[in-house]
Amino acid sequence: MNTRQQQLDAFGRLLDIMDDLREKCPWDKKQTLESLRHLTIEEVYELGDAILDNDLDEIKKELGDVLLHIVFYSRIGSEKQAFDIADVANSICDKLIDRHPHIYGDVVVENEEQVKQNWEKLKLKEGKKSVLEGVPKSLPALVKASRIQDKVKGVGFDWEEPHQVWEKVQEELAELQHEVENANQDKIEAEFGDVLFSMINYARFLNINPEDALERTNKKFMKRFMYLESKASEIGKPLSDMTLAEMDVFWEEAKKL
Repeated sequence: MNTRQQQLDAFGRLLDIMDDLREKCPWDKKQTLESLRHLTIEEVYELGDAILDNDLDEIKKELGDVLLHIVFYSRIGSEKQAFDIADVANSICDKLIDRHPHIYGDVVVENEEQVKQNWEKLKLKEGKKSVLEGVPKSLPALVKASRIQDKVKGVGFDWEEPHQVWEKVQEELAELQHEVENANQDKIEAEFGDVLFSMINYARFLNINPEDALERTNKKFMKRFMYLESKASEIGKPLSDMTLAEMDVFWEEAKKL
């Protein structure tokens, strides 16, 4: 692996290249904080895909793309005389030191859970009125639910045992079924949301990331369905002309791959 000096030199090289691109490239010169935003979100999702695939080479490349965006934002910040990359780095360094008094102070913690609880308490001392202020509004709903539950857990608002959460899931399922039978669409949607929220909560007690779990299922389904499509193409029969029983034969084959 590279030495610390080699790492610093590589980062300095990236800063130099960013300066060149900002000054000389027509596309890079036009970019703003706002225009980069959606591109950054895409890059983070691509990084997430690489992590789920456990593709270390691709993770390295995607991390580079994310790092470029951080450097790009910092360059724009310096042009606005608001902040530069040093301010960005020092800001997170200061936060990490402040939020880890068990490392940089005299606070004693016994486990990971106490660290997380101290983290949320320190954030409130910094002026936040609610622990939920740290949950981005634009997060996808499933991820947002996970973050909400993590945040309130940090201040002790949580179930004590997994079986309690599972009982809540069953309770919410029963309420959903009741509204389905009553055919009230608004209430069906509300209860369906409650079921999802409680399932996400249960995932946390099972030490499962629900976003990762669902994405793995998405990938598994897509792989099997594309196998089904390829087999249908081999026999020259469109899926729309096949019966469910015929498709199920290939689906079962795909499950064994």
